[in-house]
Amino acid sequence: MGEYLGTNTIRQLGMLLRVGEITVQDLISESLSSIRQGEDLKAFISVFDQEATNAAVAYQSLLVNGYDLGPLHGMPIAIKDNIDYAYGSTTYGSSIFRDHKAAEDATVVKRLKAAGAIIVGKTNLHEFAWGGTTSNPHYGVARNPWNKERIPAGSSGGSGIAVAKRMVCSALGTDTGGSIRLPSAMDGVCGIRPTLGDTSIDGIFPVAWSMDTVGPLCSNAEDVELMFSIMSGRSETLTPTAPADLSRLRIGIIEDYSLEGLQPDVRNAFKTMLGLCESKGATIVPVRLQGLDEVVDAQLVVDAVEPSAVHYRLIKERADDYGKDVLSRLLAGCAITGVEYVQAQRFREHFRKLVAEMFKTVDVVLTPTLPFTAPRIGSTAVEIENGKSVSALSGNMRYTAIPSMSGIPAMSVPIGRDAEGLPIGMQIMAPAHREDLAFSFAKAYQGITEFHLERP
Repeated sequence: MGEYLGTNTIRQLGMLLRVGEITVQDLISESLSSIRQGEDLKAFISVFDQEATNAAVAYQSLLVNGYDLGPLHGMPIAIKDNIDYAYGSTTYGSSIFRDHKAAEDATVVKRLKAAGAIIVGKTNLHEFAWGGTTSNPHYGVARNPWNKERIPAGSSGGSGIAVAKRMVCSALGTDTGGSIRLPSAMDGVCGIRPTLGDTSIDGIFPVAWSMDTVGPLCSNAEDVELMFSIMSGRSETLTPTAPADLSRLRIGIIEDYSLEGLQPDVRNAFKTMLGLCESKGATIVPVRLQGLDEVVDAQLVVDAVEPSAVHYRLIKERADDYGKDVLSRLLAGCAITGVEYVQAQRFREHFRKLVAEMFKTVDVVLTPTLPFTAPRIGSTAVEIENGKSVSALSGNMRYTAIPSMSGIPAMSVPIGRDAEGLPIGMQIMAPAHREDLAFSFAKAYQGITEFHLERP
């Protein structure tokens, strides 16, 4: 059996299926075998072996008899376990919901299934999707596939692992404050946080309802675009965008920010990426963005108060069933005043306008996704350089807070590895509802590099 999932895009796999070179059973068998081989990484909470195997037989029969369900026909897909799926349990990463059965599929899952996807399992996540490590006390500590002593990030860590190890073609994640982009960066894959509201969050357990998004993680930008097109219901965008002409592209770099406070290997990888783009004719444009000294603090308020409101009754009744880290943050959120929350939301409205202004002279704005590579499991601080350390929490939010608080789309793609072989990601930001600009730039970059092809 060949490694089809590790060497082909979804469209390429579809072509192989339709000409009879491979079967749906080949794809599902390879997926389930890879999941079993990587069990120690704790990428999955549930695996649907029998259902997926049965579906493979049925979907192959459909194809042979001329019934093509769509661009995902027969593709093995995983979904994060805070997304409703009406088969098996949907746990939200919590022991409280260990036996919870969703009444129906989430909207995005319905769209994937309508396009032919076969759901092979539910991925591990930080409890209630509220944390950045995926060290889940109930379903296992997820481990980075490049170094098992490191975190895969979170909260969509299981999805990042599943894609990095080519267990699936794509895995769904959710992103409130970085939970798609962080695992994408630390696990060496591609993922997008769409424009706020561009993908339906119906059937997804909320973290912070005014910030929550859902999006795909994949091994390459082409697959991310295809998955987003299906999830968003934008049938007109199923025709892929062309890679950007770098010689006509204006790339924004935030002055005194994009290159500050980074581990040396991250800074060097980012500079190398910029130099390569410039050598292909891209114009690098310094841009300014006010409010950067306030955005992380404002996000910490919104991203504490809203989850605390969601869990308010449950923590009164079942506090002992929460993991310690999540419970402590929920209790802290309960102590934040209404005035502080309103002030944070007012800042957010102002910040949206500042971010929109930033794009007036550029096509995309780039930052590192993170100032550092994957920290060790259990660490709360990360050394940057010259003995200086930052908290893992604030570091996670340094760059990701800009899209999280403004609602613009942001995609993370790999741009290299550090001296220890750990992946480094860059964040591609585009104006609201212009995911196509992020996709076209990412595809152009991946056309002149091979970082997205590297596997742990």
